[in-house]
Amino acid sequence: MEWAIEFFSAEVKREIDAWPLGIRAVFVRVAQRMQSHGPNLGMPFTRAFGDGLFEIRAKGREGIGRAFFCLMVGRRIVILHGFIKKTDRTPHTELETAIRRMKEVENERRTI
Repeated sequence: MEWAIEFFSAEVKREIDAWPLGIRAVFVRVAQRMQSHGPNLGMPFTRAFGDGLFEIRAKGREGIGRAFFCLMVGRRIVILHGFIKKTDRTPHTELETAIRRMKEVENERRTI
């Protein structure tokens, strides 16, 4: 049974679609692998951040992209936030955005 990948919003999808071609191509390959093999691909493809937050690691000639995601019941992967890294460390504001969106997704699930 395959995993479904969805985006937190159309804006998140547009942001990732706007990544440089090489970085976006790696993201797409990792996402396709996650659909068939599950989200726990391990380094260098995915990494756990803790508390249910994970990242897709996409590196191309143009730089490095990161996409945070969480898992939902029913083999669903929700891409919460994506950005192009400009420093060695993940900026705190990018992480905060992903955590805030993950809480929104979790709260939405509880109200259904």
